[in-house]
Amino acid sequence: MPRRRDAVVRRTKPPETKVRQSEANLGRQNQNQPGKPDRPVDAQRPKYIRWGMIDLTPEIADSLADMGYSEPSEIQRLAIPPLLAGRDVVGQAVTGSGKTSAFGIPMAETVNPNSRNVEGLVLVPTRELAQQVAKEISAVGKKLGVKVAAVYGGEPINRQIDQLERGVPIVVGTPGRIKDHMSRRTLDLGNVRFAVLDEADEMLDIGFADDMEFILRRTPSNRQTALFSATIPGFILKLIRRYLDDPVWVKLIQEFDGIKTAAEVQQVYYDVAERDKVRAVEEILDEIHENAQTLIFRRMQVGVDRLARDLDRAGYAVKGIHGGMSQRDRDRVMRAFREGTLRVLIATNVAARGLDISTITHVINYDMPDNVEEYVHRVGRTARMGKEGTAISFVGEHDQEIIEKVVGKVGNDVLQRKLLNIYAR
Repeated sequence: MPRRRDAVVRRTKPPETKVRQSEANLGRQNQNQPGKPDRPVDAQRPKYIRWGMIDLTPEIADSLADMGYSEPSEIQRLAIPPLLAGRDVVGQAVTGSGKTSAFGIPMAETVNPNSRNVEGLVLVPTRELAQQVAKEISAVGKKLGVKVAAVYGGEPINRQIDQLERGVPIVVGTPGRIKDHMSRRTLDLGNVRFAVLDEADEMLDIGFADDMEFILRRTPSNRQTALFSATIPGFILKLIRRYLDDPVWVKLIQEFDGIKTAAEVQQVYYDVAERDKVRAVEEILDEIHENAQTLIFRRMQVGVDRLARDLDRAGYAVKGIHGGMSQRDRDRVMRAFREGTLRVLIATNVAARGLDISTITHVINYDMPDNVEEYVHRVGRTARMGKEGTAISFVGEHDQEIIEKVVGKVGNDVLQRKLLNIYAR
């Protein structure tokens, strides 16, 4: 039986007044916090439609139905009501829990779709995640006419400048490109009402710590702020204390001494000699059903290219992706993988950061990660939105130290050792 995933909602300090009378009321309760922008009130606003226990405008509810979202996920059920009420929120959840819509729905409901000023801002660590988040929020706000611009490096900036000059209420982007537009005066953050830091710990890992602070300091101090992160290292905790106002904390975690993995992931590892790894991955791919979608991790770019070549020669339809490829080639590979026409993708850690594709059924650690936290991030690429998934790790001669650390954190009952057929007698 899978372990139960506990949901905890708490505040950073005791509230002075009772905020929530009921979960349904919280979604439409005006907190009237000093300095906080009120949600727009329209006397002619249509009645709300119940989505789970959350009241949404008919347009948003219809968009969610078109997207196939019949019920909110746990992170959505717990985070959306306080965000709709104007509260700041910290969401700590495993990757793939549905957090994009957890902040995308309130943001689409909050901004003025006709505004030419940027009222909603989302910071993300990678260009791929910027594309994905912008696409999701656009789908959520489609019937309200909410326009979203995605800005990131690796693409001609003039195209983004044209879009920003036409005016959009929501911008999703990587910190480096956001700063670039700010320096060019093509992006003004003086009207931001709702800011989100998504995958904050990954932005920290990549080196965007100073950029996150630089950008937040140039938004209005009375903005509403949400931060989503799988882990809360010291710097992220300082960000929360400095830039969020008495936030509601939403935790969806499976805890193993502070390490969090999705309960729906079946985790196994095999002892594999380096010379046998290609045969091992072929055995695994042969056993996976044809409709599965598999993400394989390699440590270095040259390793991605070599494995892709070896598997292609063996007759497997695979592609690799890494930072050494052109943006056009990366976009083409990611589009094929996202659309499902590509079933096996080989990637480096950096290329796969922020990858949010709900159809990934298997993750293979061809090369073991360097630390436990990176293992958790990789495992989090499967079992998205409550679906089941499998994480497979190849443990080589020099990986005993890291596998012992991983097993020590997640437990032998979670990460199980198995034997490949290539070694069976």
